[in-house]
Amino acid sequence: MEYLSSLEMAKKWGISERTVRNYCANGKIDGAILVGKTWSIPDSAVRPQRANKRKEPRTVLYVLENEKKNKIPGGLYHRIQIDLTYNSNHMEGSRLTHDQTRYIFETNTVGIEGEALNVDDIIEASNHFKCIDLVIDNARAALTESFIKQLHRTLKSGTSDSRKDWFNVGEYKKLPNEVGGIETALPEEVSLEMKRLIKEYNGSEKKTLEQILDFHYRFERIHPFQDGNGRVGRLILFKECLKNDIVPFIIYDNMKMFYYRGLSMWTQEKGYLTDTCLLAQDKFKAYLDYFKIEYKN
Repeated sequence: MEYLSSLEMAKKWGISERTVRNYCANGKIDGAILVGKTWSIPDSAVRPQRANKRKEPRTVLYVLENEKKNKIPGGLYHRIQIDLTYNSNHMEGSRLTHDQTRYIFETNTVGIEGEALNVDDIIEASNHFKCIDLVIDNARAALTESFIKQLHRTLKSGTSDSRKDWFNVGEYKKLPNEVGGIETALPEEVSLEMKRLIKEYNGSEKKTLEQILDFHYRFERIHPFQDGNGRVGRLILFKECLKNDIVPFIIYDNMKMFYYRGLSMWTQEKGYLTDTCLLAQDKFKAYLDYFKIEYKN
């Protein structure tokens, strides 16, 4: 861990050195230590809020925004980047291991010993990290077509698919496709269907988990992009949970058959998908309990 002096930290935060020393003396800066007469402060330390400023609740979104902004390692943001990226990509056929995904995120390098890795898997893992950042940065905003397209463009940029003229990275599909043997919206129908879906979804201010899951089902049935719909859809799920103060969740690879069954049966029985997501929520709550982050039951 790197340490800064009170003067260096004052310059970083744009406040007086005296104020920084007072914060340290009053125990308001975690990890600050007094060496002789000089304070040493972790460079990742968060500036304390003024007493007269309303303290924002330490919610999931607040923690993710703070940890992302300050590049804090080993926290919830770090964990989500690795676990969400690994599981969502692995569900779609990526052969990267969890450790390889973690190594790419933590070092921005690839460690290979006696094996060949698919270049697209590596690129899409790196791109997925960026998508999660987009989700956090835009979590408070209303869902839009342009944001959904931006997620797809970010996820697929630089892949072999992006070099195919017909693939249409960041735009709706040009060729018909299906998912699990089920027909989806035709290319000429997608734009109108997406506009209708988003307008209806944004018609209510505060969303319930059921409304978010219904959007997810309808999005996947439209299947607006040539590929990457599942990962984009799960990123939207995560974003909308953050926006509506609902505990987000990660669909683990070993839950995918229950998840796919839930999607296929949504119109007949909503309980299958709901129960799968509630189980995933319980796993996520264990993260939050460990990191002592507030959430609503």
